[in-house]
Amino acid sequence: MKTAIIGGGAAGFFLAINLKEMCPEMQVTILERGTRVLRKVEVSGGGRCNCTNTFEEVTDLQSVYPRGHRLLKRLFKQFDHRDAYRWFEHRGVMLTVQSDHCVFPRSQDSHSIINLFLSEARRLHIEVKTGLSVDSLDQLNDYDYICVTTGGQPHVDGLTWLSHPIEQPVPSLFTFNIEDTSLHQLMGTVVEDATAMIAGTKMRSRGPLLITHWGMSGHCILRLSSYAARMLSEHDYRLPLSVNWTGMTEADVTERLRQFIAANDKKQLPTFCPFALPQRLWHHVLEKSLSGRAHAPWGSLNRKEMNRLVNTLVNDHYEIAGRAAFKDEFVTCGGISLSAVDPVRLESRTRPGLFFAGEVLDIDGVTGGFNFQAAWTTAYAVAQAIRASCNSARPD
Repeated sequence: MKTAIIGGGAAGFFLAINLKEMCPEMQVTILERGTRVLRKVEVSGGGRCNCTNTFEEVTDLQSVYPRGHRLLKRLFKQFDHRDAYRWFEHRGVMLTVQSDHCVFPRSQDSHSIINLFLSEARRLHIEVKTGLSVDSLDQLNDYDYICVTTGGQPHVDGLTWLSHPIEQPVPSLFTFNIEDTSLHQLMGTVVEDATAMIAGTKMRSRGPLLITHWGMSGHCILRLSSYAARMLSEHDYRLPLSVNWTGMTEADVTERLRQFIAANDKKQLPTFCPFALPQRLWHHVLEKSLSGRAHAPWGSLNRKEMNRLVNTLVNDHYEIAGRAAFKDEFVTCGGISLSAVDPVRLESRTRPGLFFAGEVLDIDGVTGGFNFQAAWTTAYAVAQAIRASCNSARPD
């Protein structure tokens, strides 16, 4: 029996290794279009490879998988983040958990994962062919099983050769361009607990927000770009953005300000900030909401000024003027429609023996190790499905 795996990335190698361990008699070949394998693994996580997440703060998979969460919820019963953690450590790659629940190799080097995959492929006699382009499934008629693990494709043309229903690919995980020179002057400012929203929608994200010389970045913005990927694409990446700098409700912000004023009415506005905001941002908020009164005593604020200050703190408005590249941006939403595959086996509904795993499917996660976990889970599910198929084909 022979299996061809198209794509020498994370999902492809993980599938090949697990399939060969499950079916030692299987001839497994990885076919990679490029001259090098595992290139995206090498650069992911700033070269450290955020290989999974603890999921400790995930109460709803949809919050970390905007597309594909229902499928993954089922597949996690076969292989989840705990299984991935054990899988790597059992093979000698010790892992470490960060305070934000991201999981990295203890070495802090993506080559620990790459070297493991390559050494396991050699040990199991998995053939790896590079510089080999596959643009028709008919090229692989000699194989009993074909697995497509080509990763996310930026353009639909990269998927049409598979002759399966496709969800239009669009970028996910990117930062926002904002044409506001006063904001750009705050470059490097980080707010640890902000909430960003696409104004007029339910699309929102909470977490650290970084102000850059081109606009906004940080986990808060990257997650929002993932949730709203299709909407942003449809509007040419030009939509109104609302930011709550405090992470608090309007009522709570108002009450805190009232209490602060009662105790500090003689103090100057720029000198004392009742919230955990960087000083430069606090001055920006004051200028934006109070203009010439930004240096007045706290106790001199009238009702209208108070309302404007509260509104800027919890509902500060900007205009997204385009998307900017994120350093690890190679995630897309879209791909082979999940309706085209069996939800357990990930086998094509129209072509038996053809399987899909990884980001080539319409599955994508937010930043934090979730996309790699989807690759491990879907690849393992395909390996299990092929093993089951082989076992059922054996004579009694």
